[in-house]
Amino acid sequence: MHVRIKLLLLLLFFGIGLAAAQDKPKKNDTIKGKQQQEVYKEIENYSKKSKFTKVLHKLIFKSVSSNHRKQSKNYITEIEDLYKKYEGRVIRNIQIETLDPFGYSVSDTTRKPRKWIERSGNSVHIKTKEFTIRNRLLFKKNERLDSLLVKESERLIRSQRYARRVIIKPVPIPSSKDSVDVYVRVLDSWSLTPNISASGSGTNIEVTERNFLGWGHQFANNIDKNINTGETSYLARYKISNIKNTFIDAELNYQTLETENSLKSLGLQRVFFSPITRWAGGVYFEERLVRDSLPNAQYEWERQNQKSQVQDYWTGHSFKIFKRDNEEYRTTNLVTTGRFFNKTYNESPSVAYDSIGYYTKERLYLASIGITSRKFVQDRYLFNYDIVEDVPVGRVYSSTFGVQDKNKEHRFYFGGRYAFGDYFKWGFLSINAQVGAFFYKGKTEETVLRFDMLYFSNIKNWGNWRFRHFIKPTLVFGDNRQPIITDLLNINEENGIHGFNNRTIVGTKKALLTLQTQSYSPWNISGFRLNPFASFTMGVIGNKTRTLFESKVYSKIGVGLLIYNDYLVFNSIQLSLAFYPTIPGEGDNIFKTNTFKNTDISLPNFRIGKPVVAPYE
Repeated sequence: MHVRIKLLLLLLFFGIGLAAAQDKPKKNDTIKGKQQQEVYKEIENYSKKSKFTKVLHKLIFKSVSSNHRKQSKNYITEIEDLYKKYEGRVIRNIQIETLDPFGYSVSDTTRKPRKWIERSGNSVHIKTKEFTIRNRLLFKKNERLDSLLVKESERLIRSQRYARRVIIKPVPIPSSKDSVDVYVRVLDSWSLTPNISASGSGTNIEVTERNFLGWGHQFANNIDKNINTGETSYLARYKISNIKNTFIDAELNYQTLETENSLKSLGLQRVFFSPITRWAGGVYFEERLVRDSLPNAQYEWERQNQKSQVQDYWTGHSFKIFKRDNEEYRTTNLVTTGRFFNKTYNESPSVAYDSIGYYTKERLYLASIGITSRKFVQDRYLFNYDIVEDVPVGRVYSSTFGVQDKNKEHRFYFGGRYAFGDYFKWGFLSINAQVGAFFYKGKTEETVLRFDMLYFSNIKNWGNWRFRHFIKPTLVFGDNRQPIITDLLNINEENGIHGFNNRTIVGTKKALLTLQTQSYSPWNISGFRLNPFASFTMGVIGNKTRTLFESKVYSKIGVGLLIYNDYLVFNSIQLSLAFYPTIPGEGDNIFKTNTFKNTDISLPNFRIGKPVVAPYE
């Protein structure tokens, strides 16, 4: 009977209370924790005397030994202890080894592929080249070993989705007390990933190679077939990461949307990829052709042409504020950036459909200044099964100002941003608040107030299951916006509810709430782990005449399955089914497959980059 009850509760795992999330163990509770372990160990031993007490114990308690292992994996600090002994020594040699994805271990050098399927998979896989990994290292031969640079190098390699696991270890030199060798060992992941999604309106197929020829380049192709119109969209994207160890990325895009729309773009960019980065910048060129319907004053829709070109340039510098060498001071910087944005139109909608000149030439000059403090905490069981994921923690205080030239008007812009994120006893919390407005003739125009929050709980262990809960609310308010549909908010796709699309549900303010529960189960079928997750998203749009509380609520309820295999890792298989009570213009009680992923909730970023106006989307 208890098994049935437990299975029933598992089906309701999405409703498990957030308050039950476990707190992180404190360091000063070590002695007390050991005493508790001894008590629970005695209870565990006593429970083995009968079948009833043994079953009861399994329902209430976890194994002491397994609980200890789980706690030890939550936050990884071994690398700091590992390098403390060798801090400041001169690096004599750097040895790099990359491993095929099947049958190898990053920590166990004796493990080799034994099965035929492992050897076959490795034979068609191109390993990451040594220079690809070397170009990601922030330390070099003959430099003094710096633990911060080592940790950042590990994180940068781990952030590349072709690397499953990485370990960087010092190797002592017996004949030397002031030098050390460094050994870098990287385990590849399978880098070719397909993705297929379908609904009543069409099918989307995407194939991405994340490590083309082992160089770390990305090549993506996407085909979208609209069943209703019979038209096909195609996207091709090629990205070169970290050109010649400069950390400059180049990206080329070509996209056709339903025959008559196209996008061509080329960009070069170097971001502040690490807290120790001192300079950043980029250039971007775009040509876009859009033939789309717009409404006139009588709300009559007609197809209009837009053909635009964009030139976008920016640069920035990060200044170390404190002279001390401790990590907290080294990761706190004063950042200044500047940007020039130029957009021109060869074709624009007629005056009847753009009476305010929204689609006209624009020049934007922006500058930002701010203070950022950011570090990264290694955690597990966030969006992937037992994989180290780097969670940003820190703060940002920044302001942006500049001038826009458009329609013979010179408008001043000013905006500000405050963001923070950190781990607390009850979980992780981040808040990002932004405000911005243009000023013209003593009045504010196109004002934006945006608030984003992300909370996720500590891992909740329930038997052999693990749970983590996510909450992500968003509020966006606009005031004195442009009277054209293009400058209105919506809740379509990435702007709100994945799989939801309607052009008439627009406004000047919106509220979104996403709840997600990710579980990691003990189910293991031939090496594949089945991890259910559930998601609920609701969104509402308001305007001047209709408040958010008076507006209709639209929602999506989704369940999914993250199928993980030790060989697939980041490229794990995801299956999802979403239910939409209503989508105006499409129908009621709609089901769609693979319209969302468990990674649609993104982690915050405490980086200051290219100056932008406060996002109104």
